[in-house]
Amino acid sequence: MTASRNAAATRLRELIGGRAIVFVGLMGAGKTAIGRKVAQMLEIPFIDSDHEIETVSRMSVPELFESYGEPEFRSLERRVIARLLEEGGRVISTGGGAFTNEETRGAVKRGGVSVWLKADLDVLMERVMKNRHRPLLQNADPRAVMQRLMRERYPLYAEADIVVASRDEPKEVIADEALAAIAAYLENERLGAG
Repeated sequence: MTASRNAAATRLRELIGGRAIVFVGLMGAGKTAIGRKVAQMLEIPFIDSDHEIETVSRMSVPELFESYGEPEFRSLERRVIARLLEEGGRVISTGGGAFTNEETRGAVKRGGVSVWLKADLDVLMERVMKNRHRPLLQNADPRAVMQRLMRERYPLYAEADIVVASRDEPKEVIADEALAAIAAYLENERLGAG
């Protein structure tokens, strides 16, 4: 890491304080890949909420959906994310439906800085079709499902603090853009408070 990049990362960690950086967006937006890269650049822990849910439940996300249904999965997801936010000082990537829960959005607002990785339909489809085990895409027309999810969820994702375009670029480029946007948001927040 260069000296200037190291200084920028140190400043950003100071601005974040005990809060979490929370990546939200649809499946395939790059929340895990970009979140992991941002955490690495800031030298803070990274947690994928879906992996944490799987660890806690000792079941995969598809198994949870199949055994208990989406409402029970969302309830567990809400509790896990609330706990991760309380632990603070980390980067969290969330499942695509997490931020649609009003309680979770409120918890993220209080304990984190939310970053919506916004991607267009073609980018999302190219990425998600590589992993057909996603419960919500177990359907004859996954593209139609994704379009419906975009209509339903994009207005809620728009409540995030920051929007970063996720597109066909190296993850380092998107991570740099996310860091710059987070830094600008936190500096504005600090100036507004002062």
